[in-house]
Amino acid sequence: MLEFLPPRLLGAVRHLNRNLLLELRIREDKPLSANVAGEYVFLGESGVCSAATALRPTKREVEDALLAASGYSVYAVEEQLRQGFVTTACGERIGVAGTVVMKGGEVLSIRDVTSLCVRIPHEIFGCAEQIYEICLRERLRSLIILAPPGEGKTTLLRDLSRLISLRRAVNILVVDERGELSAGEVGATSDVIRFSDKRSAFSAGIRAMRPDIIVTDELTEADYPAVRLAIQGGVCVLASAHLAKYADVPQKIFSRYVLLDGLGRVGSICGEDGNDLAETSHRSADGRP
Repeated sequence: MLEFLPPRLLGAVRHLNRNLLLELRIREDKPLSANVAGEYVFLGESGVCSAATALRPTKREVEDALLAASGYSVYAVEEQLRQGFVTTACGERIGVAGTVVMKGGEVLSIRDVTSLCVRIPHEIFGCAEQIYEICLRERLRSLIILAPPGEGKTTLLRDLSRLISLRRAVNILVVDERGELSAGEVGATSDVIRFSDKRSAFSAGIRAMRPDIIVTDELTEADYPAVRLAIQGGVCVLASAHLAKYADVPQKIFSRYVLLDGLGRVGSICGEDGNDLAETSHRSADGRP
């Protein structure tokens, strides 16, 4: 993992505990920084340092990192780049910032890339145990996990898929639009569709794979019609969204709403009416209180 980084940057990262590394920020001619266990630090040749002594990635290093992450073929990931990201073979999702080229209101490409946001996927077995026990132990039902970016939603969904597969052996379809959700163990009874928009993947996946459950990440308002049709057709959907409150969900089509309160911490779990179902123990994704 992270082997696509230029040698100088990879050397700095090797001083960190990879299990705690959540994100790496590579900005042209600006201090190299990383999110370690929820806190941002600057990185120099010997690891954590001050901003003044941090490494400053060059334009060439930014370009080389993106090229290596795309398998040395930017054209092969052109569709991903139009959406502002690239996903590596190991599941790191790399957000891209630069000059957007548009035509007719549509994004054609991104050139003169100046910044990369590298998100590192993690597997924490058992981190979704609390959600499973409260929401899914008695019976399978549709639910959505709500939190701002970087709060551990994907890690929880991945573990939920694994737990359901292990304990119920039902057919699970993982709709992984960005190639990040399935970067780890999602269960022996899971099938995966990668890099397809949700509308197409839901439609084709339900017909072709006959899932009992669909697991997907980062719903947008445009995705809700496909989710609604799946639920109405008897398929449970486990999803996440970059939302902070029950009231922010555009369509109340789920049976359970899980609101996070910090990195991997369950703050509350609501029923269909938005009322809290039970008190939660505020445990983080690694099981700590």
